Amino acid sequence: MLFQVGGQGTRPTFFEMAAAQQLPASLRAALTYSIGVLALRRPLLHKVLDYEDEFFALLMLVLETHSLRITDASFSESLYGLRRRAVKIKAKNLSSGEAIELSGLQKHQRVLSVAFLVVLPYFKSKLHSIYNKERDARLQSSLWGDDAIFENFDSHRGEDPLVSRGTADEQATVRVRLAKRIQKIIFACYPWIHATSEGLSFTYQLLYLLDATGFYSLGLHALGIHVCRATGQELMDTSSRISKIRSHERERLRGPPWLKKLQGALLSCTYTMLDYAQTGLIAAVFFFKMMEWWYQSAEERMSAPTVYPPPPPPPPPKVAKEGIQLPPDRTMCPLCSQKRANPSVVTVSGFVYCYACIFKYVSQYNRCPVTLTPATVDQIRRLFHDV
Repeated sequence: MLFQVGGQGTRPTFFEMAAAQQLPASLRAALTYSIGVLALRRPLLHKVLDYEDEFFALLMLVLETHSLRITDASFSESLYGLRRRAVKIKAKNLSSGEAIELSGLQKHQRVLSVAFLVVLPYFKSKLHSIYNKERDARLQSSLWGDDAIFENFDSHRGEDPLVSRGTADEQATVRVRLAKRIQKIIFACYPWIHATSEGLSFTYQLLYLLDATGFYSLGLHALGIHVCRATGQELMDTSSRISKIRSHERERLRGPPWLKKLQGALLSCTYTMLDYAQTGLIAAVFFFKMMEWWYQSAEERMSAPTVYPPPPPPPPPKVAKEGIQLPPDRTMCPLCSQKRANPSVVTVSGFVYCYACIFKYVSQYNRCPVTLTPATVDQIRRLFHDV
């Protein structure tokens, strides 16, 4: 396990393999998000979102095929400088045991690698989608009942339920019934298939982390492939091999000169797109993730409640010239010039008096004795802490 963390030798660390495995899912989420944002201005892009699985599978098919052809690695593995090597076990004498020899991928291993990298995830995604739809349909059926609500709704619209049911039975073809039966089978089997797949994946990853096996996943074990770090010589050989393959493809062009130039230009554009596909897609992921963070932060700032500063206190009430003057001691009542008993405040002015004194004065004059502001006995409030 220390070897896995250290990252020395040709064996990739567990973290490198995990990052390479999770990159396609992150790339798909970023592309789906970016297309969804662009679809707000270009409704035509909604069709791409309707066929999201097919669109992403086609994109990964092109990228994985090209990457395995020129680098012997998947799209994400080549980004981390990894290479796939076929495992050949040679038996030696009993004392030395068995030796493992690594070589380049054969053609059938590249084809099967594409199947494990593209085809199987596509079918898994479709099965997951069918399972979710069937689960939602059963949940809705358990909440609303089996067609009871919809029949009542149709009858309220003036349609005869018997006629509607007869029309629905006529339209229920064998194909629809077969599709429903397949959905039920998938709904029953998919949880077990998913649990088994995740369990095997976890087991292989744990064994790889503990250095108990050289295969990171069941697919690599079934194909007999180890993933190794690419050496400097392998990187140089890869670049020279790419140049040879492309020059050979240009030599195979046939036709008049103008057609050869057109085909050569198309090949050059294709090579440029494939060469910069990794950089472009990773840059797109980073860009749209940054935009998502930016707009999410802006929305949070806009939706956050605005905190205003507390308003300044009102100015102190002015003492009227004809009013009673305030005593120098704040604990004294302005009316009786004694220490306040049962202190009470007149809310219109804020001055404090004895309750008996202020109640009698306000009842008689209907005003505050200090400010001469009009007041009633209902505006007298008792204070429970003399200040």
